[in-house]
Amino acid sequence: MNYIDPHIHMVSRITDDYERMARSGCVAVSEPAFWAGFDRGCAEAFHDYFRQLTEYERARAAQFGIQHFCWLCINAKEAENVSLSREVISLIPEFLDRPGVLGIGEIGLNKNTPNESTIFGEQVDFAASRDELILIHTPHLEDKYMGTRMIIDMLMGNRQVKPERVLIDHVEEHTVRLALDGGYWCGMTLYPTTKCTPARAADVIEMVGTDHIMVNSAGDWGISDPTAVPKFIIEMRSRGHSEATIRKVVYDNPLAFFSTSKRFDFTPRS
Repeated sequence: MNYIDPHIHMVSRITDDYERMARSGCVAVSEPAFWAGFDRGCAEAFHDYFRQLTEYERARAAQFGIQHFCWLCINAKEAENVSLSREVISLIPEFLDRPGVLGIGEIGLNKNTPNESTIFGEQVDFAASRDELILIHTPHLEDKYMGTRMIIDMLMGNRQVKPERVLIDHVEEHTVRLALDGGYWCGMTLYPTTKCTPARAADVIEMVGTDHIMVNSAGDWGISDPTAVPKFIIEMRSRGHSEATIRKVVYDNPLAFFSTSKRFDFTPRS
């Protein structure tokens, strides 16, 4: 089955991972801007990173028949530095209209601090003023519910934000309804040791259905699996779910959401 991985950090993956993903049915990836494995010290480092996302990674993926799309922002882990964050935000317009750039993300909260909230709000304002798609990172583990609630409250306080143009990621059993009930799209991240396993993600699908929900690997610098989505497909098949149901989650839904970006130049396979 062909699938789209709507959240994976391919700059942290080796080229062999592209080959493994292509062999598993991956036809497209969406790569949010994120942490580099260390805190960057200046805005110029982000300028180079945005070039990597919009130029080099797109070409590397194409070697394996995978279409690469990306998002731009300063991420929540580095947003504590407000002055640096504002310098980085000022760089984004230079890159935003390049082919394959889907919008602003992944923005959100990491430790739910006031500085993170300030930079999150400023990036939401920037995205909403341009009617860009928004991809949101929700915090991990014990802070997830509170952080997700804070994020949604801030989104609801911005009259320019259109919920149907927002994807709230890393949802779990206790936060998925917050996203869906607000009219947002949501993503479940499949991690080997944290977030959702394929089995837990299948449980959530059986709890809330397949509308406005997708799964991703979020493969990054830590322990993660770039072929997690195919493992979710196997889990769903083992439970007797139809191919149409599975395809909606791993292909149709990300395709529907990303297609609302004017720079989603995706070519379906015949």
